[in-house]
Amino acid sequence: MKALPVLGTLIIMLMGSSTMAQYLADNRTPNGVQELYQAGEKAYRAGDHATAITLFSQVIEVEPDHLNAHLQRGFCQSLMGAYQEAVDDFSFVIDKKSDHTWALISRGSALGKLGKHDLAIADLDRVIALDPKNQEAFNNRGWSKKATGDQAGACKDWNTSKRLGNSEAKIILTNNHCK
Repeated sequence: MKALPVLGTLIIMLMGSSTMAQYLADNRTPNGVQELYQAGEKAYRAGDHATAITLFSQVIEVEPDHLNAHLQRGFCQSLMGAYQEAVDDFSFVIDKKSDHTWALISRGSALGKLGKHDLAIADLDRVIALDPKNQEAFNNRGWSKKATGDQAGACKDWNTSKRLGNSEAKIILTNNHCK
């Protein structure tokens, strides 16, 4: 039975993006969409982000509201430096589910990479309002505050992140970003 998912993934890869997406759309095979999504996750975990983006895009072509496919594609795009595309995917998720903390954190991070630090801070403020113990949000907000010249605010966020257990914040503070 394990051969069937592998065979399905192989068929997906051989058929190509639009052909497979059209096949799935015509046949409305939820298992096929799930196989595409799982193949995308596998590619993501293997570090093959370009393939993962292609597979998640195929899922979205068949199921445009597949939030996890948008989220995962956004992660991959961000890792590949396609920050605006990542922002677009994370925004799609947030538009559908405004309290999705990972989409907000990830969009904030991508916005920071684009130099849009005020928007990044706004997203990370929302995360902290939803989850006041989110160490990642404090850490990322610290970087955006530093970029806007708010060194005191950055240090306060990094100290909070460290207190909450973030090891990166501990390294930041150890490396004298805050005196």
